[in-house]
Amino acid sequence: MYGMQQRRAKVSHFLFLCAFLAAMSGPVFAQRASVTLPENARAVGYGLGWECKPGYRSLSGACTAVKKPAHAYRTTGSYGRGWECGRGYRESRGYRNAKETCVAIAVPSNAYLNASGNGWNCDRGYERTNESCSAVQLPDNAYLGASGDDWNCNRGHRKTDKACIAIIVPPNGFLVNGSYGLGWECDRGYRPVNDTCKEIKIPAKGYFVDSSYGNGWKCSRGYRELNGACAAVELPKNAHLDYSGSDWECNPPYQKDQNRCTARGG
Repeated sequence: MYGMQQRRAKVSHFLFLCAFLAAMSGPVFAQRASVTLPENARAVGYGLGWECKPGYRSLSGACTAVKKPAHAYRTTGSYGRGWECGRGYRESRGYRNAKETCVAIAVPSNAYLNASGNGWNCDRGYERTNESCSAVQLPDNAYLGASGDDWNCNRGHRKTDKACIAIIVPPNGFLVNGSYGLGWECDRGYRPVNDTCKEIKIPAKGYFVDSSYGNGWKCSRGYRELNGACAAVELPKNAHLDYSGSDWECNPPYQKDQNRCTARGG
């Protein structure tokens, strides 16, 4: 008896659940059924939205046919104007007429249509001048650059606005590549001074340093620079050369006191 009552309770619960779901889904189905798609549109996703079919675009809540001009092709997106000009053509809108059209791109002599097909570039050896391509004028001792619309100077010459000027290399110097600077550098042991290469004078107990700044030399360990020479570092009692080799510090437990090392605490 108890088992039959339990089965009846389960059946009643199941019927109640079905009735509840039907009651909840009814408004949703009714709401979906009430959505009106405009002509030439289709529903999207699981919501209540819609989009225009290919060849149409949304305008004021309706789907209007895309009217592409001559020399244009339709695009797949449902937004925008729905067309693009074909290769070799560009958009144009007249001053008195707002209608958009596709007009042929006028490619001048010594030029070619660019990769995207919506413009043009000059051939190598020519440069753009307004709407035409004019030959690049090479001065003496120059060659065409990698871009094809500019020029560079031959080795041994420096570029100015319209010419290549010979680089005068002083004695004890040599040419270097590059479009900036003097165009030359000094040999090892020399440094540029105005338009010459001046020899670096290394004092006794010094050695050459290849650097563009400073005096071009340093003192050996145990010596310090003094008035253009290398003077020996004088070590006081209980001191040793520091890491630089050009000064000293006190041995522990002594501390520096002017020019001597004194015991800590007096």
